[in-house]
Amino acid sequence: MRKSRTAVDATSTAFRATANDTTKLTRNVVGGGCAAKVGPGELARILASLPAQRHPNLLVGCDTFDDAGVYKIRSDLALVTTVDFFPPMVDDPFEFGRIAAANAMSDVYAMGGRPLTALNLVMYSGDVVPPEVLTAVLAGGAERAAAAGVVVAGGHSICDKELKYGMAITGVVHPQRIVRNGGARAGDALVLTKPLGTGIVATGIKRGAVEDGEEHAAIASMIALNDVASSQLLRHRARACTDVTGFGLAGHGAEMVRASGRVRFEIEAASIPLLPGTARLAEAGFITGGARRTQAFLGNRLAVAKDVTPGVAEAVVDPQTSGGLLVSLPARQAPGYVEALHARGLRPAIIGRVVARSARSRSEVVVE
Repeated sequence: MRKSRTAVDATSTAFRATANDTTKLTRNVVGGGCAAKVGPGELARILASLPAQRHPNLLVGCDTFDDAGVYKIRSDLALVTTVDFFPPMVDDPFEFGRIAAANAMSDVYAMGGRPLTALNLVMYSGDVVPPEVLTAVLAGGAERAAAAGVVVAGGHSICDKELKYGMAITGVVHPQRIVRNGGARAGDALVLTKPLGTGIVATGIKRGAVEDGEEHAAIASMIALNDVASSQLLRHRARACTDVTGFGLAGHGAEMVRASGRVRFEIEAASIPLLPGTARLAEAGFITGGARRTQAFLGNRLAVAKDVTPGVAEAVVDPQTSGGLLVSLPARQAPGYVEALHARGLRPAIIGRVVARSARSRSEVVVE
């Protein structure tokens, strides 16, 4: 049974009360959330010389930079496996745990799968944060796991001066119902299921520059599961999907473009939903190193028109923590998909289209 909103608030308040009020988690980390990821260019160089993994039961591996690995167990069942962890991007330990857990499960949802079990990953030092803070982090992760119907089966911890937390997730999917990041076709619509800006807002949190409502909205977005958005993918004939995380909308969009072949994404700047405070903070210079790494890696594969506002231009490359799904689906199916998600309290938006690479560009943001 899922906890009520009142029960979750009571649990969060209880753990906040036990945590040391002087502990500001974001002060003790260099980069928080998915902004701490190794940049796409450096990661590509590191992985380039490794041997490719080949096995008849490995349905999805590393070659297309999909969100999770998929291994076939039998003709009607495959395992979906993924792992994700990072340093805090918010100061409340309970909320940090919830965000990290939701983010880890998102990879399974992006593949059209259902997460089943989780293993906690903990890097921690009692010399930096008191043990009750870690207890609160783990409680937050357990709350999100329970909300998703996921069983936390154990975990592993090591001593580390910089607190980090996440989960290794195992889920299931039918081998013929996997939704991959390749398969987008010219004429498809592009739908984004959550607003952008978590990296920019998290930078503002770290520097004490956000308003209460802005922080609350970002946390609410990051703890929201992608389960509903995932459950509607096949019903609306989604052709390709990824979750938007550390490489931002443009970086993960570029992975979809590469995996799909002979297409590019054209995105309308005015259609991109932003979290409250994102534009203001971006214009004030609250941006992440991760955004610059992605921008440098993409080079001329990302084109942003000069008249696009700084807030939107930065949000396109902003590393998202527990971001939404980016979905390519037939244009006639997109309104129904958006309506189905709206009916369940989500804020999706049709942000652009897939076009043939040879077509003339007519959008403000182009990802190739």
